[in-house]
Amino acid sequence: MTEPVIKVENLGKKYIINHQKQERYTALRDVMTKTAKSFGKKILNPFKATPSSSVEDFWALKDVSFEINPGDRVGIIGRNGAGKSTLLKVLSRITEPTTGRIAIRGRVASLLEVGTGFHPELTGRENIYLNGSILGMSKYEIQKKFDEIVAFAEVEKFLDTPVKRYSSGMYVRLAFAVAAHLEPEILIVDEVLAVGDAAFQEKCLGKMESVGSSGRTVIFVSHNMDSIRRLCTSGIYLNSGVIKDKGLIEPIIVKYLEQFRGQQTDNNIISFNKPNAASFYVDRIEILKVDETPNYEVYTWDAVRFRIVFYSPYNLKNGSVVMQISTLTGTVLSLCSTQPDSCVKVDFKQGMNQIDCIFPKLMLSAGQYLIGAGLAIANAEWLFRELDRGVMNVLSKDIFNSGLAPASSRYTIPQEHLWEV
Repeated sequence: MTEPVIKVENLGKKYIINHQKQERYTALRDVMTKTAKSFGKKILNPFKATPSSSVEDFWALKDVSFEINPGDRVGIIGRNGAGKSTLLKVLSRITEPTTGRIAIRGRVASLLEVGTGFHPELTGRENIYLNGSILGMSKYEIQKKFDEIVAFAEVEKFLDTPVKRYSSGMYVRLAFAVAAHLEPEILIVDEVLAVGDAAFQEKCLGKMESVGSSGRTVIFVSHNMDSIRRLCTSGIYLNSGVIKDKGLIEPIIVKYLEQFRGQQTDNNIISFNKPNAASFYVDRIEILKVDETPNYEVYTWDAVRFRIVFYSPYNLKNGSVVMQISTLTGTVLSLCSTQPDSCVKVDFKQGMNQIDCIFPKLMLSAGQYLIGAGLAIANAEWLFRELDRGVMNVLSKDIFNSGLAPASSRYTIPQEHLWEV
C-alpha cells in the first residue's frame, strides 16, 4: 500500500479578532483631551479596571483531515474566505496550526503570493539562486536547471535587473518557473497565476500537468473550474473552514457549483437570504420574457427581462439598484446599475419594490452563469449586496439559421440594457 506524502489529521487554525470602535477622524486636541480624561480617572479610581476591546475567536480551519498520495493532482476549491489560502500556508509551513497534526514526506515548493521568497533588491539571476536555496536545492542543481527556468519565465532581457522593478506578471513568471523546475516532490500553487496573461497560464497548466504525470504531487487552488478540471484528478471542497466533500474532481465541482443555486425554488426565480425587517435586502430575481411571462428556458440572443424585487425599510430618494452577470469562475461579464451608470433615478418606497432590467439581446453563449443583485446609495455605500447568488442556464440557439448550433465561447459579453421602473 502506498504511503501518503501528506497526511492531515484534525487540523485547526484559530485567529483572534479584536473588535474596537474606530473613529473616522481624530484631531490632536481630541487625543490630548482623551489622554487627560484617562489620567484623571486613574487618579480618582486607581483600582478600576480599564475596559478592554472585545475579542472574538475566528476559526479559519476546523477539524480538517485528508490524505494525499504520490502523483495526486488535487484541486482545492471554495468561495472567498473558505480557508483555502490558510490551508496552503499551513501545508507550506508558513504559519503554525492551532490544533491537529500534519505529516509531509518530501520537498515542498510553494507559490502562494506574488514574489514569495524573492528579495526585491536582488536581480532576477540572484533571486533564482536565493529561491532555489530556500527550496533546499544545491548550487549544482540550480545551475543545471538555470537555462530552462530563464527560458520558461521569458525574462532574459531583465535577468540582471532588480526584481523590485519587475511587473507583477514578470514576478509570477519567474517565481513559478523556479518553483516548478527545481523538481520538488510536492508543488503547491495558489491562484496567483491569475496575474499572468492567457498564454502564460496555459504554459503553467501544461507544466503542472507534466509535473503530476512524472509522479510528483500537485496541490492547486483556483476559482477557474476549467483549469481545475483540466489539471486535477481529485478535489477538496472547503466551506467556512470545514471540508464539505472530497474525492474525484468532477463530483466535487458539481457539488461546489450547486451552492450558487441558493434557495431557487423554480428555474426562473433566484431567491435571496432575508435579513431582519430593519435592513434593505433583495427578495428575488425573476427571469421573464419581455411580455412578463415566466422564462424557463433562456436562449442565446433572447430578449430577457430580469425583475428585481427588493425591500426598503423606509423611503429613500435616488437609490441605486445593481445587477451582475458573471461566469462560474468569477469573471464579471455585465455590471448594470441604475445610478451612476444608467442615470435612472429610483425612489425606494417603504416596503416591497420592483424594477426590471431588460436585455434586448442577451449575447451569452450556451452555459451556466452566476447572477445576483445589490442595493446602494450611488457613489456612497452598499445597502445590500449578493452579486453571485444563483445560477442562470443559457441554451444554444441557431441564430444564423445555418443548421448548426454556435460553438461555446468564454468571452461573450451582454450588450446594452435598459431599466424599467
